[in-house]
Order: sequence, then structure tokens, then C-alpha cells
Amino acid sequence: MAMRPFAVAAGTLLGLSTLFLCAATAAPAATHAVAPPAVEATTAARPGPDRAPVVVAHRGASAYAPENTLTAVDKADELGFDRVENDVQRTLDGELIIMHDVSLDRTTDVEEVFPDRAPWRVADFTAAEIARLDAGSWFGEEFAGTGVPTLAECLRRLEANGQKLLLELKKPALYPGLERQTLEELANEGWLDRRHLRNRLVIQSFDADAVRTVHGLDPGVKTGFLGTPAIAELPEYAVFTDQINPRHSAVTADYAAEVHALKGAHDKRLELFAWTVDDAATARKAARAGADGIISNAPDVVRGAVGG
Repeated sequence: MAMRPFAVAAGTLLGLSTLFLCAATAAPAATHAVAPPAVEATTAARPGPDRAPVVVAHRGASAYAPENTLTAVDKADELGFDRVENDVQRTLDGELIIMHDVSLDRTTDVEEVFPDRAPWRVADFTAAEIARLDAGSWFGEEFAGTGVPTLAECLRRLEANGQKLLLELKKPALYPGLERQTLEELANEGWLDRRHLRNRLVIQSFDADAVRTVHGLDPGVKTGFLGTPAIAELPEYAVFTDQINPRHSAVTADYAAEVHALKGAHDKRLELFAWTVDDAATARKAARAGADGIISNAPDVVRGAVGG
């Protein structure tokens, strides 16, 4: 499907504005091997007096179902998690799909279906071609035939399940205009109304310029930056983001306190979500340090350790 012009009903996208031009350095993305441990029953560690961290299912409940598929979204729902993280990229013909890697070869059978198309980059395939791929067999035979969902399909499933979305713009420098097109798709699916903007949607990226762009295009959207800016730089980020989301190994009580001392783009306390945590000990450490949220492939393991 060709990329459509950015035309949304009046009042849906709030306050289009001139984008900031300052650049910020973003941390590189990484994939995470999944080896979920057994759930450990413990007394919940809490970052505050009466609240455990929010637990987010990373790429769906991806320890138990193939990542970034509707099956993984449903598995998160089955486990009782209403917050899901997914990644968005763009196909050759302008369709937005849910996929983490820039290449399709790790999580689909693209090498078998299109053996002469190496290096099998998402941007080199049409949506119809990607729809032919099996995105489940690599994870387990019982998931054979699972497809790669479009962003629209994912949004509809989340809506049907009553779930919330932490949406990562994946490698936006490869897809000029990804921020604007993603907002358009969200608006078309009803995800930029007041109810969704209040507590159902966060858009994040490792690319600070992309986060800044989203905030400039629609200041009503809650945003997150994936990385660990220097403490001295945090006030600059707080202008256009609501969350600072570092790798769990970078989360300390001192750093969390510096984040929480600031108000973010929506004039509320800047939040910190730690990723990607799949074991009880690391979950408890992040919670004690003051993480507001923990992103996990095995969200039930984190819940068993810290509540939430």
C-alpha cells in the first residue's frame, strides 16, 4: 500500500508545530535472547510506598510465543498483562508492519520463500510478499503459519483485548517520515483520541530526533526515549519526552532519582522504564532502584518477583 498523505480529522492530531532541529545521540538497539527462568515467589519489592512497577510484555509475551505477532499479544492478554511493547517498520510499498529486526531472516522463513533476495531487509519487500511468510515456525512447530501483522492489525487486536501499547519506532532513519505516517495510522484506527492518549499509548525510540519529531507533530502523545542520557542532559530530553527508558544494567537509584526530579513533556514526573528483564533478581533490583516500569519477555516472572 502506498504511503498516504498525512490527513487526519480535525482535533485528532493536536498542535502540529515546527520541529526542533537539535540532535541527540541515541543508544543502539539490541536483540535479546529469551531464556525464561521459573517464576520465583517472593515478597514484592516496590519503588514507592504503595505501588509496584508497571510490567510491560516485550514484543508481546515473547518468552512464550513468537515475538511481535498477534499470538504473542494474545499470550500477554492470557497471562493478564494489559501493556504490550511492539516495534514498527515500513515495507517497500509503504505499509507499516510489526517487526523488530531490519532483516526478516531471524524470525521468518524468508530465506526459503525468497532465497535470492538476501539480505532480506524489511524495506526491500512489499507487504504482500511479507504476508506470505511464516513468522512462527522458528519459535516452535505449534506456531507454524503465524503471520507478520500490520500495525493496523496489531492495533485492532490490542483494542479487542483492551490492551495498551508501547510502540517503538524501529530504525526511523531508514524510513523517512515514519513518525508522521505512524501517527496517521494510529489516528485512522482511533488511537489518538482523548481516551487512548490519556493512558493507552506511548511512542518510544532509540532515536532522540524521532521522539522529538513525534512530540512536535502531536504534543498530546506520550513519548519515551530508549537510552541513558547523561544526567546533565536530562533537562533537554524532558522537553520532548515523558519517559527515560534505559537498559536494566544502567538503572541505579541515583540515576532514577535524577530522572524523577524532573517533569516531562506533559508536566508530570519523568518516568523510568527498565528493559529487558526476564529474571526475578534483576526485576527486584530494578524495582528497588525506583523503576516505574519493567519491560520483559517473561512478564509473569517479573510480576512474581515484584508485583505489578
